[in-house]
Amino acid sequence: MADLKLLLVGYPNAGKSTLFNALTGGHAKVGNWHGVTVGALEKESEFSGEAFTAVDLPGVYSLAGMSMEEKYTRDYLFSHGEGTVVFVSECGGIERSLALFLALLRKGRTGMLVLTKKKLFERAGGKLNAEELEKRLGAPVLVTEGLRGGRLKEAFFRKLRSAAKNAPAISAEDALKDIYAPVREGLSRADRLLCNGFFCVPLFLALLLFTFFLTFAPGLPGDALKSGIEWLFGDLFAGWAEGIPSPVARGFVTDGILSGLGGVLCFLPQIAILFLILTIMEESGFLSRLAMLSDPFFAKLGLNGRAVFSLLMGFGCTAAAMLTTRGLDDRKIQRRVLLCLPYIPCSAKLPVFLTLGASFFSNPFWAVVALYALGVAFSALAALLLRGEQNPSFVMELAPLQLPSPLFTLKSLLFQLKQFIIKVATVVLAFFLLSWLLSSFDFSFRFCSIEESMLAKLCGGLKFLFAPIGMGDWKIAYAALSGLIAKENVAGALAMFYGGFPYSAASGFAFAFFLLLCSPCVSAIAACARETGWKRALCYAAFQTGSALLASYLVYFVLSGGAVFVVPAGIAAVPLVIFGKKIIERIRRKRGNHPEKLHG
Repeated sequence: MADLKLLLVGYPNAGKSTLFNALTGGHAKVGNWHGVTVGALEKESEFSGEAFTAVDLPGVYSLAGMSMEEKYTRDYLFSHGEGTVVFVSECGGIERSLALFLALLRKGRTGMLVLTKKKLFERAGGKLNAEELEKRLGAPVLVTEGLRGGRLKEAFFRKLRSAAKNAPAISAEDALKDIYAPVREGLSRADRLLCNGFFCVPLFLALLLFTFFLTFAPGLPGDALKSGIEWLFGDLFAGWAEGIPSPVARGFVTDGILSGLGGVLCFLPQIAILFLILTIMEESGFLSRLAMLSDPFFAKLGLNGRAVFSLLMGFGCTAAAMLTTRGLDDRKIQRRVLLCLPYIPCSAKLPVFLTLGASFFSNPFWAVVALYALGVAFSALAALLLRGEQNPSFVMELAPLQLPSPLFTLKSLLFQLKQFIIKVATVVLAFFLLSWLLSSFDFSFRFCSIEESMLAKLCGGLKFLFAPIGMGDWKIAYAALSGLIAKENVAGALAMFYGGFPYSAASGFAFAFFLLLCSPCVSAIAACARETGWKRALCYAAFQTGSALLASYLVYFVLSGGAVFVVPAGIAAVPLVIFGKKIIERIRRKRGNHPEKLHG
């Protein structure tokens, strides 16, 4: 066990996770927005032969705070009295955060103060004398500006040796008197633009459209790089594998490995573009302004502006986005967001949508955009149906507006892509190899056709699952259910079994509709269970999958000619819904005004 425990504490978005990574060599998620850290992240490391454990804690404004993050950090601090408090604060926020640092020291904690983002603070007109502040506090103060890697680690532990215990009898105001000048009041020109809804919201929509165009449009980088990887797996590697003399070994390489992996890895460039744009929006501070401006809209859905961060992260990974919901202030809002997130198309669904879209459209761009738009619409509908009666409160500190660091952006992107490749090379590859084995041998382990295989016998009863949408084939059902393990499996299974999608456009769209609305993967269900418990998480997953299946039947019915009946019925139902709602409201109003009539 480590001899020294360092508890990284401070306001949200102060730079705790960045310091944690620098001290331990870890890969904690960092970002220029509130609520990045949602639980205690611990990692052991060593410096000059001395072992230590660093703990990255969620942001906290006050020891009396009532948000989920603050309660978690407060409880952790109270139950780990032996740890040294490393209080991390932006230079621009020290005027407000210093009182919390002093309060922790007065509780008998050993601690030091770490100041971040000094250059940004001074550029905005602020001034701070760190050396004089250290003398007044009697506690070490480290300014991290200009320190990286080993230099930062060395400077940190040099300061840590003089960590103070018990605060001096001085207030935060007196400690900063004459050594601190706040930043200039007022917003910069860029901030005034981005805090204007008539500019920020259209800019966000334009960025989304640009991202989709760059990612999916034929001939542009996303599509061109995808075609290159398809050629690599489909022509170059597959051509080499065709020379393998043994049919079993040849099938293992071509169908078990190349077909499945190629069917997933070819979408890596498009996933990279989505992650890149999302990282830039996070790091620039753009998302926090969008959260502020979108709060009135989200309030109508029973959410608040802070839900923007979790929902937009859902485009990358549903499981990771679910973990960020711990940063929301209210448990009810958190559960609503958890129910909305599965409908946001994650990056793992992208290969499936492109596979289906390319099967019946020469240009799948608009088909994929439509599916993403439908996912967002269903997410909003879920929030609206779950909306409570009270409008949720919204308090959030704006992240500083800044140009994202190219090095940090590149490292963040490479880390995300590494995680995707590791997942493909482990879970997804294991699934493909197991599928090939079961679909290539019978129960006597004789090499056979797929319809005589173990997989056909085991999954034959599943063929009725998607028969109502024109696909009475167990292989389609197996591909769909494999998405419960990892959504990337669906595209790989279609490539392995069919080389594409062999059914009609109506069946393809209904199938895509099912995959859009069904339960997320196992890792996302587990993330939901961490926040709500396994019973509730499994109920959510079962409801989403069952309703998705029924919705796909309805979509296929409409696309196959049922619109002749459904559309008039829908139009006729509109007055009933409107007038029925008014009648119910009138009944409720009468009961509320005349309670004595309820009892006769």
